[in-house]
Amino acid sequence: MQKIKSLMTRQGLKSPQESLSDLGAIESLRVPGKEEFRELREQPSDPQAEQELINSIEQVYFSADSFDIVKYELEKLPPVLNLQELEEYRDKLKQQQAAVSKKVADLILEKQPAYVKELERVTSLQTGLQLAAVICTNGRRHLNIAKEGFTQASLGLLANQRKRQLLIGLLKSLRTIKTLQRTDVRLSEMLEEEDYPGAIQLCLECQKAASTFKHYSCISELNSKLQDTLEQIEEQLDVALSKICKNFDINHYTKVQQAYRLLGKTQTAMDQLHMHFTQAIHNTVFQVVLGYVELCAGNTDTKFQKLQYKDLCTHVTPDSYIPCLADLCKALWEVMLSYYRTMEWHEKHGNEDTASASEGSNMIGTEETNFDRGYIKKKLEHGLTRIWQDVQLKVKTYLLGTDLSIFKYDDFIFVLDIISRLMQVGEEFCGSKSEVLQESIRKQSVNYFKNYHRTRLDELRMFLENETWELCPVKSNFSILQLHEFKFMEQSRSPSVSPSKQPVSTSSKAVTLFEQYCSGGNPFEIQANHKDEETEDVLASNGYESDEQEKCAYQEYDSDSDVPEELKRDYVDEQTGDAPVKSVSRETLKSRKKSDYSLNKVNAPILTNTTLNVIRLVGKYMQMMNILKPIAFDVIHFMSQLFDYYLYAIYTFFGRNDSLESTGLGLSSSRLRTTLNRIQESLIDLEVSADPTATLTAAEERKEKVPSPHLSHLVLLTSGDTLYGLAERVVATESLVFLAEQFEFLQPHLDAVMPAVKKPFLQQFYSQTVSTASELRKPIYWIVAGKAIDYEQMLLLMANVKWDVKEIMSQHNIYVDALLKEFEQFNRRLNEVSKRVRIPLPVSNILWEHCIRLANRTIVEGYANVKKCSNEGRALMQLDFQQFLMKLEKLTDIRPIPDKEFVETYIKAYYLTENDMERWIKEHREYSTKQLTNLVNVCLGSHINKKARQKLLAAIDDIDRPKR
Repeated sequence: MQKIKSLMTRQGLKSPQESLSDLGAIESLRVPGKEEFRELREQPSDPQAEQELINSIEQVYFSADSFDIVKYELEKLPPVLNLQELEEYRDKLKQQQAAVSKKVADLILEKQPAYVKELERVTSLQTGLQLAAVICTNGRRHLNIAKEGFTQASLGLLANQRKRQLLIGLLKSLRTIKTLQRTDVRLSEMLEEEDYPGAIQLCLECQKAASTFKHYSCISELNSKLQDTLEQIEEQLDVALSKICKNFDINHYTKVQQAYRLLGKTQTAMDQLHMHFTQAIHNTVFQVVLGYVELCAGNTDTKFQKLQYKDLCTHVTPDSYIPCLADLCKALWEVMLSYYRTMEWHEKHGNEDTASASEGSNMIGTEETNFDRGYIKKKLEHGLTRIWQDVQLKVKTYLLGTDLSIFKYDDFIFVLDIISRLMQVGEEFCGSKSEVLQESIRKQSVNYFKNYHRTRLDELRMFLENETWELCPVKSNFSILQLHEFKFMEQSRSPSVSPSKQPVSTSSKAVTLFEQYCSGGNPFEIQANHKDEETEDVLASNGYESDEQEKCAYQEYDSDSDVPEELKRDYVDEQTGDAPVKSVSRETLKSRKKSDYSLNKVNAPILTNTTLNVIRLVGKYMQMMNILKPIAFDVIHFMSQLFDYYLYAIYTFFGRNDSLESTGLGLSSSRLRTTLNRIQESLIDLEVSADPTATLTAAEERKEKVPSPHLSHLVLLTSGDTLYGLAERVVATESLVFLAEQFEFLQPHLDAVMPAVKKPFLQQFYSQTVSTASELRKPIYWIVAGKAIDYEQMLLLMANVKWDVKEIMSQHNIYVDALLKEFEQFNRRLNEVSKRVRIPLPVSNILWEHCIRLANRTIVEGYANVKKCSNEGRALMQLDFQQFLMKLEKLTDIRPIPDKEFVETYIKAYYLTENDMERWIKEHREYSTKQLTNLVNVCLGSHINKKARQKLLAAIDDIDRPKR
């Protein structure tokens, strides 16, 4: 197709589109005539042949427009022309032209409808253009008319109005710029008023306004100035944030946080806050210690300011050590309280921010707020432990700067008080167990306490060796809680009371120190007159606290319910805890209340000055244990040594008697003997001087022991008029029992502070040592009972009696009267002793029981010495013993009479037959071999023959053999 178009061009023909571009040439456009079309149509129509003709046309005919066909053909002619060849070539060219022309005609006919349609559109377009030319002409004419209709004045008015609007806008801009220029003055005023949120808000608004007028040259300088002002505000804001660390103010902190929120730097603010708290702790402790060091140095030398905190602590003098420690803890408390209140603020306002954010629809803003709140919460929680660790290290450094062993006990306790309160603060602050402080103070406390305890043991030995065992008069309502050493067990928690002065039990909902002192006050305030307020009123001026009490002691009781608890307590067996065998009737109480040795001192506790000193020592030990629970085991161990040594001293002074064990009465229980042996092995130093060849370990062990005490030479235990020192024995023994009762009273408190792994030691101490205190009564009072009655004289009198009488006697023997006189004498002496010292009912019962038991056993021993005895003689024995019992029951209220059956059974055994006696001998091993042998020998001839005698003696020998 392209070849055809090119050929058409060579022939001077144009395409329909090119022909339309020149309307003026439409008329001159040559269209083939009808004859030509007819000739073309009449020619053979063979498309393939025609196409071959077209293809046979040389390519050069389809080249550029400048191609000259005629010239080309002429140049092709050969030098020698051949007419026939020329005609043939001419015919070929004509055929090719005819094929091309036919092809062109076909194409024209094919495009004829499109050609006509396009020609119509061109004609229409020409008409439209002519109409537009008419409209433009009319518009120009009307514009000329309008121009001529308006005056120059009208156009000037419009121009002025537009200029006026522009000037108004400019004036507004100038006023805004003027306000921006004066903003720095207002910002300075707001910073002085600490209105940081307002200052930042104003500065940000000014920056926004300045960006609007940045096309003014003066604004660029103002924008730079505002940026400098904003940086200055941030610096002052950081300073304001640092003030929170020592004195938290909720309004001040709220402004600071609002300011940081406007800046979008809440996380940065939290990081800065923790840095300020760390710096505040360091600066605070340094300034407090520096102040005391410079004050004690008495000069203004600046060398102390250049020292490290650790070195500075070594310059604190002992006199200023405790006040400095108290002020140090007070200052650190203020820092921790500020941090605690900071956390409270964030917890409260964090919830408010969450609620307000949830109401809004900006999801991105809500997520960002939640992220900041989570970051702040984690940062604050992590900061708790970090700040407490810093506080512990600072206080530990201060404690290590001075040797605490130089302080007196009360001062040392006060130091522990402060540290204990600080550890309590730490536990409430972050739940920490204060391992750093505990380990530091524990080492110093144990070393201090060991030396202190050793000194107290030596003092106790000195007191015991100089003790005359006189009664220390205390009031009947005396309680150890009245001693100021035990005030910590009953005083309520208050700002002036240290941790060691706290009650044993607290309310179910305890108030933390931070809640208690959040609004004001300080848990480390020192009460200078605290000890002066702790007055004691425990001593009585005489046996009675008043004459009225003396009268009340002897008043008549209308019913058993009116009996005082003190009297009821005295009528309980203190060894078993059971009620006495004989019931306590009102008549008995009436008789007892008139008895000198029963109620002459209104039942006031029996104790000595040494006992009181031991109790005070126990109170001091418990103070230290209550303050510093990690050393509770060491303290309780030392407390047990105080009791052990006191018990061992009482036994050594008044109860040691080798002849007691030979009686076979079990006066010293196996538990008591085990306890005494343990004390002697672990606590008593029996060596007179140290062995120079002893090993170092042995020397160290001896340092832990105390020499055995010796009874004062002022105490006489050999006089019969004083019942062999009964008053001193009663005071000593009952003071030990009283001390044991106080330990029993303190057991719940000791058990509460004792570590679980060490509680078996405490239980063993109470079950094997404290509970054995009352068991010392038997061996101690047995010595008095053994000497108070002349049992040897009674045996001599019984030996002179003739028992082989032939008739029944109606009169008892004189040895009974002699024995009863001895008991009456014993009763009188007991009354005399009771004028000096109140003799409790358990003591008097034990004394009477011992004397009666010894008398009855002496009677049996006397009967066992009889060589000959008849049935009438046995009846006389019965008569003598019944007379003795009848008179004895008038002297004592003990029921039943001790060992009554022991005597009666022995007398009645005389009447037993051979078989019954053999069985009786095997069942009653409480009698000695001598007594049993004598019983068999006396029965010989009456109803026992020699063979039976030999059999019975053999049975006795079999019983006695295991005892040898």
